[in-house]
Amino acid sequence: MKSRMMLMSLAVLLMLPSIYGCQTSKSQVMAASASQVELRAYQSRRFETADKEKTLRTVMATLQDLGFIIDKADVVLGSVSGTKLSGYSLRMTVTVRPKGGEQMVVRANAQYNITAVEDPEPYQQFFASLEKSMFLTAHMDE
Repeated sequence: MKSRMMLMSLAVLLMLPSIYGCQTSKSQVMAASASQVELRAYQSRRFETADKEKTLRTVMATLQDLGFIIDKADVVLGSVSGTKLSGYSLRMTVTVRPKGGEQMVVRANAQYNITAVEDPEPYQQFFASLEKSMFLTAHMDE
């Protein structure tokens, strides 16, 4: 019985490092969450329009102006995908969804080859061009 207790104690002692090694600290989780929030912030913009179809057409035109070839577009899903092949393979998928009754949220996700792009520059370029196009599109109808 004494040897059984020693064996169980030894087993517990051997397992302790693996249990503590698997724990993640609260700061690690918070840092990951903060970086995801930051990434989402520069991947998304809101526009003051209720016209989803017009927004999607403007997204497609903007992607083409930036040198992307449109691969897929789906009005029902509110999704457009394009690929830019100028020395590298950059794929961007943009979704458009209504927010309330008078806004559209546009979110872009870029991939370089198969790796998600976390650098804000491609998103900033896309949204700067899209904002100009949305402005022009809105004022052409007046």
